[in-house]
Amino acid sequence: MVELDEYDKKIIMNMQEDASISNKDLAEKIGLAPSSCLLRVKNLKEQGIIKKIVPIVDERQLGYEVIAFAKVDIKPMTHDTTEQFINAVSTIPQIVECYTITGDGCFLVKIVAKDLVDYRNFVLDKLTSIPFVSDVDTSMVVGVEKQTYSVPIE
Repeated sequence: MVELDEYDKKIIMNMQEDASISNKDLAEKIGLAPSSCLLRVKNLKEQGIIKKIVPIVDERQLGYEVIAFAKVDIKPMTHDTTEQFINAVSTIPQIVECYTITGDGCFLVKIVAKDLVDYRNFVLDKLTSIPFVSDVDTSMVVGVEKQTYSVPIE
């Protein structure tokens, strides 16, 4: 775990709120000179604390009406089959998140689709065609009550 000082914490909190904030505005908000602020942001990136700065896109505004979470089992679950699954998933744009999990299922994937027919075709044509996939258990999102990408900074 990395130790952060108050300035680093303020940088992260402000950038989590609005990553498009200019360096000048960020520096002003946290009480640093712009050059010092820029250096700190660069250091946070180099340390891997700030992984990426990307826009958060509303799936539905782009026509993806179906958002689903699927627990996916692979059999047998070995180092090799797991690696093959992860490599395959990384090439499929409709799978926007993938986690290795415990409990029921080996993986939890978040999938976006244009509609239910598109989702059905995706599961049948792409997801179950990945070698070693043995089961797919889907939960459909019917409402988004909270969605954040911010990590609490203490």
